[in-house]
This record gives sequence, C-alpha cells and structure tokens, in this order.
Amino acid sequence: MAQPDVTAFFDEATFTASYLVADPESRRAAVIDSVLDYDPKSGRSTTMSADRIVAAVKEAGLGVDWILETHVHADHLSAAPYLKERLGGRIGIGAKVCRVQEAFKAVYNLNAEFAADGSQFDHLFRDDESFAIGGLEARVLETPGHTPACITYLLGDAAFVGDTLFMPDYGSARTDFPGGDARQLYHSVKRILALPAETRLFLCHDYKAPGRDVFAWETTVAAQRAGNLHIRDGISEEDFVTLREGRDAGLSMPVLMLPAVQVNMRAGHFPPPEDNGISYLKIPVNGI
Repeated sequence: MAQPDVTAFFDEATFTASYLVADPESRRAAVIDSVLDYDPKSGRSTTMSADRIVAAVKEAGLGVDWILETHVHADHLSAAPYLKERLGGRIGIGAKVCRVQEAFKAVYNLNAEFAADGSQFDHLFRDDESFAIGGLEARVLETPGHTPACITYLLGDAAFVGDTLFMPDYGSARTDFPGGDARQLYHSVKRILALPAETRLFLCHDYKAPGRDVFAWETTVAAQRAGNLHIRDGISEEDFVTLREGRDAGLSMPVLMLPAVQVNMRAGHFPPPEDNGISYLKIPVNGI
C-alpha cells in the first residue's frame, strides 16, 4: 500500500492539526484542514500558521494540487483562500456542505448573495469518489455525524478523519451542532475502523486527555478499536449514543464557532466587504 509523506502542523490556540500530504515520487501534495489565525477580541486575522505550511512546501520543492477540508469547522477559520493564492491548488470539501450552508444561512439571516449550493468551493466530493495527488490515489468516505458534511480522505495507508475521532484516550467528536447525529457518527466511525488495522489515522484536534502531558494527533485503526474511550470494539450503538448525547448536553459552544462557521461555509472567505471596504462578521444574539 502506498505510504504518503505526512507533515503535521499543530495550532495550540485552537488545538487543531493541519497536514501537508505529499506523494514521495511525484512531489505533488495536498494541504488538509488549514488554520487562519484569528483573534476574537480584536477581530484581526493573521497568516502565521498558514505561512508555516507555505514555507514547508517551498523548502521541500512540492507542488500543491489540493487544499482540502474535512468539514465546515466550528473551532477555527480556514486559510484555504490564502494558501490557494500562495501555492495554487483546488479547494475541496464534501458535497453535503450544502446542508450545512442551508442551516446556517438561516442562522445568520443571509440574503440572496449567499448561495447555499457549495459553489464557493472548487470541488465537492461525493462518497467513494477517487482523485489523485500526483501518483497517489485518494478516496473519499462520507463520515457524517459531527456534521452532515463530514468526510474522510483515504490516501494510501493514511486516513484523515477530521473531527470524527480523537485520540483513543479522549474519545469521539460532539454531535450537537445543527445536523449532527450520534447514531450517524457511530456508523461513520465503524466505517473508518473497518479499514486495515495498520491504517494510520490523522486527527483534526487534540486536547490532551487527563494524565497525558503531550499533544498527539496520529494513531491507528488497531489502537482505536482496542482502546477508544467511547467507541472501541464491544461498545454497542445504544451505549455509544447514550454516552455521546449525555456528554454533548453539558458542552459549551466553541469560542470561535460563530465567526468560524460563516467564514468556513464560504470556503474560507470573509463576507463581502461593505461600502467602506471592511468585512463584517454577524453574531446572532439569542439566535441559537
């Protein structure tokens, strides 16, 4: 099985792992789940995290074919447009992003200028669709539950699972966002865990489980099946749903959710500037 080169970039401010994935032979690459630095206190954005990826691409002499999102993130802003401008490549996400756009178009009371049809992205991936990164064959698995549009990218022996799973000692993703569903997540995780035991799983986040001193974002199918806190082998669907929905009921909203979703559902673009040249993010007061 092909083994892509994977370089991780961890943003501790949002606990997000971004990835640069390269075909060792052709030197073609993809960036997965990039981060645009954003300060919610000042409303200012910077590109320090994305520039680390740009520097790595140039240092390694790679060409970027794809800038990929596993889903519409609620905990950080995507740097996809900035990376496309600097590195080229096409921005891709799951085809069911339209469902997320429709839900949040209502939340933000957006007018006709916002099309909830996924057209903001360069490509919408469908379940089991194949594509290439140089000579490396990639395949898409729909893995909804955290959001309706979550997908996993399978590239050789590596799977990029977004927010479906965390490290085995931390468990699984929340399912209480609009369109989330604990039962769907259970079946999505089982689909991932049906991959070969040695498959490397690359996660989008880590929060350091109690008792663990370092951040971690890579594991395997075998390790998850043997020891995932929420959904290891032997955990029934009913047990998982009860556990997951119980945990979700006590969770607070992510700090950056309201700014992040309205940017990320636009493929990382800010809302159109107003007549003074400035973009504004909307906060629905008592709206959700």
